[in-house]
Amino acid sequence: MTIPWLTLLILVPLVGALVVAFAPKAPGSALPKQLAVGVSVLTLAVGAAIAAQYDTGGGMQLTETHEWINAFGVHYALGVDGLGLLMILLTVVLVPLVLVASWNDAELNPSAFFAWALALEALSLAVFAATDVFLFYVVFEATLIPAYFLIGGFGREGKAFAALKFLMYQLGGGLVMLASVIGLYVVSAQAGHPTYLLSDLAELDLSQSAERWLFVGFFIAFAVKAPLFPLHTWLADTTEKATPGTSVLLVCVLDKIGTFGMLRFCLGLFPEASQWATPVVIVLALISIVYGALIAIGQDDILRLIGLTSLSHFGFITLGIFAFTSQGASGSILYMVNHGIATAALFLLAGFVIKRRGTTLISQMRGIEKSAPVLAGLFLVAGLATLGLPGLSQFVSEILVLISAFD
Repeated sequence: MTIPWLTLLILVPLVGALVVAFAPKAPGSALPKQLAVGVSVLTLAVGAAIAAQYDTGGGMQLTETHEWINAFGVHYALGVDGLGLLMILLTVVLVPLVLVASWNDAELNPSAFFAWALALEALSLAVFAATDVFLFYVVFEATLIPAYFLIGGFGREGKAFAALKFLMYQLGGGLVMLASVIGLYVVSAQAGHPTYLLSDLAELDLSQSAERWLFVGFFIAFAVKAPLFPLHTWLADTTEKATPGTSVLLVCVLDKIGTFGMLRFCLGLFPEASQWATPVVIVLALISIVYGALIAIGQDDILRLIGLTSLSHFGFITLGIFAFTSQGASGSILYMVNHGIATAALFLLAGFVIKRRGTTLISQMRGIEKSAPVLAGLFLVAGLATLGLPGLSQFVSEILVLISAFD
């Protein structure tokens, strides 16, 4: 391979974020917005080039491996398989849409908001491409920096508290995972040579107790990120107080890291422990499905309602993952993509509705269909897709998950 495509994919939005942040800030200038959208479109083009080269036969492809911290067996290692490629494509498609949808948001500081959005895109892409556990952990935690500033810097009153709550939950989960990351180093060193490469770790012969403890550390971090009951309480506050664009990046991109990690690390590195934990995980997933739907029914704030429906959807995704069938896994992966598209549409359209009505309260949103029929129609379609109506994207993934779960 002559071109390091995955490194290029990460660098384009990362460098773009710096350029946008330090672009001339003349009053009323659209330059930062234009630069950000241009960078996001270029990132989309790189993502499309990667997809065009991907061999549908499967396996880890477009790999890059360089020594980073030799003493600890840490590598700068990237690669994509089918799951990683889908998450990368979802990310590079959604970010330009978020930036364009946020174009006329007068409350935003364009340089800051657009730069943080690009930084979050770059770090999320690095998470989906990392094939070294230590590198994964570093970028996994680094995504919290732009996410925190996007929540706390832009949005409604109470955003600072929501950002702090988000950060505390995510840091707590990350610290638990750090213990397991250190545990992997110890186990691999005892086996002869310390390593964090996924390909090497998958071949380790772990004792039953060690595998289960390591699994718990990773799973808790991913359950917070996903989110899964009872580690979900940051979700509704965040989507209620943040801007719709920020909510799209958090729920449709960042939260996918949780379910992505369950597939890549929990099932990939700790298959026996995953089987052992399945009864508990499935109970939590079922509670998330029902509880998320029930509390969403009682919400009057439209952004909070959409956020809580995602708790229910992530329960379905987790249920499919831990059903341990090819049908369930396929349904979950498809669900991750379809949920990202449908929920992103719902958040962005809700943002347009809020701008027109001047309120986020559903009880005060009347008469929109007459004054804005296209907006109302699109909102209906996005809502029905999120509902899982047959004929729309999310139905296919949801029925696969349900069939596998019942089987």
